[in-house]
Parts: sequence; C-alpha cells; structure tokens
Amino acid sequence: MATDATATPTAQRTSSFLRTAIALQTLTIFLQAVSAGLLLTSSYGETLHSIGARVMYAASMLYVLAAVLAWKPGGGSLRPVWHATGFLTLASLQVALGIAHVPSVHLPLGVLMFGLSLVALVRR
Repeated sequence: MATDATATPTAQRTSSFLRTAIALQTLTIFLQAVSAGLLLTSSYGETLHSIGARVMYAASMLYVLAAVLAWKPGGGSLRPVWHATGFLTLASLQVALGIAHVPSVHLPLGVLMFGLSLVALVRR
C-alpha cells in the first residue's frame, strides 16, 4: 500500500496500524527468545516464557486484525491478510509444540518465525 501524499488518511492509518502490529509481533518473538534463555537459567524463566507465549499469540491475532483492516476498509492488498493468517497458523503450531515439549521443532520454528516477522516488518 502506498503511503504517499495521494493516499487517503484512512489508508495511511491502517497501514501504520499494520506496521505497528508487525513490529509488536517481532518484539514479542524476540522477547520469547530471551525468556527461553531465562527458562534454562532461572526459576522464574518458565513463568515468563509462558506469559510471553500468550502475549506473542495475542500479537499474532492483532496482526491478522490489522491486515484485515488494511485490506477491506483501507482498500489495500489481500497479501498481508494471507501472511498474517499463515503466521497465526505458525504461532498455533509453535504453542502446541511448546506445550508438548518438543524442543527439536519448537526452537527452530521460533527462529524461523522471528526471521519471517522481521522480513515482514522490513518490507512494510
């Protein structure tokens, strides 16, 4: 979506909201990596990682909402909706793998999710 002078104020707001949602998601995934390190070294790490998982999942849902708002009323592309939905699917898989204690897939998927979120942020 263009954010030049010809874009409508609504389109600019929804694009800004989408960028903010992606930034929040990227930050929460990064903080999950930090809390994973604390999980290995401290007694409160498990609690932080558990709370962080819920916040990360909420941030992924916010990303979907922002993508839908940028698409439908803002007149933007449908592509961010597909990206956000795919990311929410990955986040769901990540949560399930964490609950099932499958670190051999959980950790690499977390790294992949951070990379994909960072790419989405830079491209926005």
